[in-house]
Parts: sequence; structure tokens; C-alpha cells
Amino acid sequence: MKTSLKGVGAALRGALPSVASVASLASLALAAWVAQTPAQAAANSPADQTLVQRGAYLAQVGDCAACHTAPKGKPFAGGLPMTTPLGRIYTTNITPDAQTGIGGYTEADFIRALREGVAKDGHNLYPAMPYPSYAKVNDADAKALYAFFMHGVAPVQQANREPDIKWPMNMRWPLKFWNLAFLDKSTYRDKPGKDAAWNRGAYLVQGLGHCGSCHTPRGVAFQESALDESGSAFLSGALLDGWFASNLTGEHNAGLGRWSDEDLRTFLKTGANRHASAFGSMTSVINNSTQNLSEADLAAVSTYLKSLPPAAGTGAPPYAYDPRTTKVSLERPANDAGARVYTAYCLHCHGADGHGFAPMLAPLAGNPNVLAKDPSSLINVTLNGTGDLVIDGVPSPFPMPAFATVLDDQQIADVLSFVRAGWNNGAPAVGVEQVSKLRKSTQAAQ
Repeated sequence: MKTSLKGVGAALRGALPSVASVASLASLALAAWVAQTPAQAAANSPADQTLVQRGAYLAQVGDCAACHTAPKGKPFAGGLPMTTPLGRIYTTNITPDAQTGIGGYTEADFIRALREGVAKDGHNLYPAMPYPSYAKVNDADAKALYAFFMHGVAPVQQANREPDIKWPMNMRWPLKFWNLAFLDKSTYRDKPGKDAAWNRGAYLVQGLGHCGSCHTPRGVAFQESALDESGSAFLSGALLDGWFASNLTGEHNAGLGRWSDEDLRTFLKTGANRHASAFGSMTSVINNSTQNLSEADLAAVSTYLKSLPPAAGTGAPPYAYDPRTTKVSLERPANDAGARVYTAYCLHCHGADGHGFAPMLAPLAGNPNVLAKDPSSLINVTLNGTGDLVIDGVPSPFPMPAFATVLDDQQIADVLSFVRAGWNNGAPAVGVEQVSKLRKSTQAAQ
């Protein structure tokens, strides 16, 4: 059967939309695009992959995953509990989900939250979010971070959890006055007279690395006692969540005074060196952040930290290894309660000489964490062990086990007092009441 050209034309006219209809559809599409919020437009615009990749690296430098990813949770969806002096808070969803995350944030909204601790809706963030450090992040890096969180992170619909802080302490408006008193909004500026490596290291340590958030003691208003090397308390060590974050100054015994540049870079890359091993929250810093730093940035961080003068020392003479007294105690452990516990539970990993098998198994002789004035970290790691260091995807074969169910408070006090005195460590004894208090607080937090 033949079909006329006239019939084909009619059929086509019936099957295809009219020119007017096409114009109408185009107008609707244009109107929908114009009606987008700035945040939606940013999320839907083509991503600059170089900028996204740069932001991904900076997010690792800032260790964003460690706080904003709960155990067994989805990346950056929040929900991790954090203990503060006011009560427990929960980290927020920073995925680009429009309803429960930051998908509705413009670049300006994001940078304001990053640097000033103010959310899109105007409420103040608790300074557990280290915005006093992030205030130093420069414009280019802030833009790269925004690009990553908008285009490099999968959106997750997960509602944020309200803090476990009772009224009236849960009111946030006083944080406006806290910010007026303690927040310096100026970004980092290179220090004259310092080379590029030093300034890069200072920028990373003080800014995105937010090292001071843990390693600097806090004042009565929970403010960091110093935000850079101009304050003697900066990075001099601090108690936080049952751990004593180590002294990072040049102090000889409890600080980095005996560490070489290579020692420090090795620790940041692998979590262990000939002096010490990472534990507590530092484990997640190594796993999520510092092992991923470029060699240039590792060298810069080391350059800056090694430039810090000694601070907050114990007043003890410089450490010098001497195993003689300890050797006698271990040969006759029946005469020393601490030596008995050490011989039964510690000797096979840390050795009679206290040198351990570094870097696989931490040394105890001269270990800065052993020599520190505050023994909280030693008590905590003995009670609760530590998580796995995971370097290049491979877990550490010898994590510290937990002894909370094996040893009582007196035994832990005895063995830690033995270790603190052994091999000429010369640190003060540990009291049984210190162990008991930390056992109760860490059990309550679990």
C-alpha cells in the first residue's frame, strides 16, 4: 500500500510537538533554572575536577572524616558523639544532602560556618568544631573545600542529632559573646623573616590541621590558651576526653626535643617511630589525615613544629637511659608489685630493657608519654587499649590490648608506677584513685 506525501506530512505533524510547544518547554526549563537557589545552582553546575581533588586533599589535611563520620556510619554523615564540659554533642551531617546536610549552603554560607562557626540558619556552632583554627584558612583553600563537599561527597539523608545538654546550658546565643572574646577572624599571613617551608607548616598546623584544638591547654571558658607560637602554652599538651594530648614543643623529656626531623615525619606518616606510637584519638588523625600529606607538607609541618621552643616541662633533668635498677627489679619481681605485673603482662612486648620493638611495639624507656606529668594517657591505654593504625590499608599487627577486665585498679597503678620509674624515666608514681576515676569516666563514655 502506498502512502501519499501529504499523509506522511500529516502524520509527522501529529507526532511532533509544535514550534510553539517547543518554545514553551524551553521557557519552562529556563524559568526552572533561574528559580534555583544559589546553592542549588552551585550543586548542579559542572564541577572543576582539579578544584574538587584539591578540596579532597585539604579535607584530609583537616581530618574532617574523623569527626564527621561515625563508627560504621556513612562518610561525612555525622553522628559521632563528642564529650564537652557542658555535655555530649553529636557531629553534624556535612554531605550535600539538601534536607539534612549542607546541600542548601552557598559558598558564602559554607565559608562562614568554616571560619566563624555560624550555620546557614544563623545558629552558632559549639567550638568543639575548631573554627577558631579554620578561621586562618585562606580563600582559595576554602573554595576548594566547598567544591569537594558539594561535588566530591555522596549526599546522605541522615538527620542531625540534638546535643545532650540540658537547659539553660544548651542556649547558643552566649557563643556570640564567646566569639567576640576569643575568635580572631583574620586568615593566616606569612611571617616575615621565615622561609616558605616554615610558613607553610605554620599555616597547616595552626589552620586546617587544628593541632592546637587538642594539644593546647584551654582556659576557664574552654578557649585555647594560645592560637600560635606567640603564646608559650601553644601545643604544650592538654587533657582531652581522658587522654593527655602530647607536648609538641621542643621540651626535652615530654616533648619533641629528642626527636629528629626524620623521627617526626615518620611518626606523622606511620603513627610510630623509635620514641613512641600513636594511641587514642591520634590514631584516627594518622589514619585519616597525616599519612596522606604530601612529602612537601610533611616536611613543612616538621619544620614548624621543630622550631617551637621548649614549654611546660616537668623540671626533670634531660632524660638519659639507665636500665640497672629496673633490671634488678625484673630479676626479682616477687619483691616489687609493679614488676610482678610487668613480668606477667608487659615484658613480652615491651622488653626487659624497655626498648620494646620499635616501631612495631612501642618503647617505654624515655617515651615522652611515659615521662609526661599527667599519666592519663598511660592509664587510659592500659585500661582500654587502642584502635588499629591502618597505614596504606594495612592494619597494625600489634595494637595495644585492653586490660580493664584483666587488671584491677591497684595492679594498673602498680605497673604504671613501675614503668614511670623504670629505665631512669624518673616520672611520678600513679595513684590508684587516678586509675579508678579514669576507669569510671571511660566506661561511662562507652
